[in-house]
Amino acid sequence: MRRRILLAILLAVAVTGAALGSPLGVTGWLLVENLAREDLASSAQRIAAALDDQLADNRPLDLQPVHAAVPRSGRLTVSMPGSQQLSYGRNPGSDPLVETVPIAKGGTVELAVPAGPLRTRQTQVAMAVILLVVLSVGTGTVVATVTARRLAQPLRHVADRAAKLGGGDFRPDGRRYEVAELDMVADALDASATALAQLVQRERQLVGDVSHQLRSRLTALQLRLESLTQHPDEEVREDAQAAQEQADRLAATLDELLAAARAASEVGAEPVELSAMLPEIAEEWRHLLKAEGRTLRLRVADGLRARATPARLREVVGVLLDNALRHGDGAVTVTARRGEADGTVVVEVHDGGSGVPDELVPHIFERGFSGGGSTGVGLSLARALAEADGGRLELSVKRPATFSLFLRVPSPADVAGVSWPAERVPR
Repeated sequence: MRRRILLAILLAVAVTGAALGSPLGVTGWLLVENLAREDLASSAQRIAAALDDQLADNRPLDLQPVHAAVPRSGRLTVSMPGSQQLSYGRNPGSDPLVETVPIAKGGTVELAVPAGPLRTRQTQVAMAVILLVVLSVGTGTVVATVTARRLAQPLRHVADRAAKLGGGDFRPDGRRYEVAELDMVADALDASATALAQLVQRERQLVGDVSHQLRSRLTALQLRLESLTQHPDEEVREDAQAAQEQADRLAATLDELLAAARAASEVGAEPVELSAMLPEIAEEWRHLLKAEGRTLRLRVADGLRARATPARLREVVGVLLDNALRHGDGAVTVTARRGEADGTVVVEVHDGGSGVPDELVPHIFERGFSGGGSTGVGLSLARALAEADGGRLELSVKRPATFSLFLRVPSPADVAGVSWPAERVPR
């Protein structure tokens, strides 16, 4: 895109330079020649006037008084009918510039100068015009480069935002480009990000609610059937045992479906080098904290890897840093270490603020709940995204506020696909 914009502007500048430069060059060439001819004709007129005075007084023609009017390297030739030509000066060469003026008694005054100086001046004017065109094209190139960069950078940024949005990074971006059309696209992306974030959260809540309700009802049904298996009537016991077997199969199928749903949400998860990704995320937030007079410290153990979707991990850590920026105080520290349980990695974010009030702790991850005037979506979305990758987000310490993100360590057994049950059990 940048190259196309640059070439289009350069083409317009080149065409404009050619369209204006050619007539300007021809005009300058002719103007220099006309000025030289006018100057030569003026000198010839003065000489003719002096010779007319001599003829009016019936004196013989004398060129001595008009020598000063003859240009240097020029030649004056006076012709009279029936008389020999009179001349003064040097031979102007084979291609002279000549001006002829009539005088009294049918005579003529011819003044000729070499054309070399004239051609030199014309060449200088032509070169000046060419230089002007080159400068115009050069200026146009600079303007085109700046304009192309100004237009291409926002387009690349919009494309990156769209790619992050598709990868699960739903953070709004307040950057605008002072271009109405691009700002409209940015507003649309922000609106889409908010809508998708809410959709993901509602989906996670729905899956959790449905699984909880199904498990509760199924557990109650299994308990009821278990009591019926002790019924004194043999036929009732047999029916109850058959029904309990179906309930057990249904419970197993439900577990498989929930596991498949979790695996489907983790399709984009991959081994992530925390020592490479966390510094990139921290760099994005360091200048924002610096503007508030605060610092950001990063401590990452060597060789730490976690299984996560890069965009989701970036979003979760970004939400935690944004929360520390808005509601915390003092230095913010991001720490990545191995978890106490085998196969886990912990990413902790804490600041030196006053912490989370006791009355807010039970509700801090609830959607729409906020103790600081924000939207109340960030932490609930961050928890949903962490769970979508098989992780967990918790408030581990209230004062100072410390959030812990628990992630799994990648293993050879991780499978990117989804294994749905091959055999359906009749219900």
